[in-house]
Amino acid sequence: MDVVTNLEKIKRNISEACGRSNRRSDELTIIGVTKYVTIERTVEAIEAGIENIGENRNEGFLEKYSEIGTKAKWHFIGSLQSRKVKDIIDKIDVLHSLDRLSLAKEINKRASNQVDCFIQVNVSGEESKHGLAPEEVMPFIENLTTYEKVHIIGLMTMAPHIDDEEKIRSVFRRLAELRDSIQSKNYDHAPCSFLSMGMSNDYEIAIEEGATHIRIGSNLVGN
Repeated sequence: MDVVTNLEKIKRNISEACGRSNRRSDELTIIGVTKYVTIERTVEAIEAGIENIGENRNEGFLEKYSEIGTKAKWHFIGSLQSRKVKDIIDKIDVLHSLDRLSLAKEINKRASNQVDCFIQVNVSGEESKHGLAPEEVMPFIENLTTYEKVHIIGLMTMAPHIDDEEKIRSVFRRLAELRDSIQSKNYDHAPCSFLSMGMSNDYEIAIEEGATHIRIGSNLVGN
């Protein structure tokens, strides 16, 4: 199925999820995750109206960036090794996977301008997932005050890939509660307004629980 048709269906689902949760569709940013598809398919997504593109590997990102450049807003959503920061940091618009001080230090050293970052939180506690434990997030943010290039715009998480809707919902709800507690501190370097959560299999639940950025790959561009 073509990207335009897929996007129309996703937008209908978003509208319905927003209706159920008294939200507006324009509060949502759709990130088209293109890590498994070609440059051509990525261009098709951009031409269909996807302005935000997500990649999770340095090599895949740099390959697409060399062809597409600033025709998209680039979100790096995968785990980022500190030694590879220098290759991508001035090319991406948003990092979704800040999870350690060594990475923040390298961003601060290498970036030409302030970088919008989501802190990755492992709410579910799964060993297979990256990210800080929820109780580590507030101390981590307080340790970032001296890194003037690191701007914390929100929190990111991934829910377990399971059929138990209530468990998925509880993960998203916990992230929203954590975001609210950080916002209440009024940190200059960490306004923490946004929630990056929800993928192809669970984005409607994420919207109902307050997601502002949803990361959709297979349902949009296929595999």
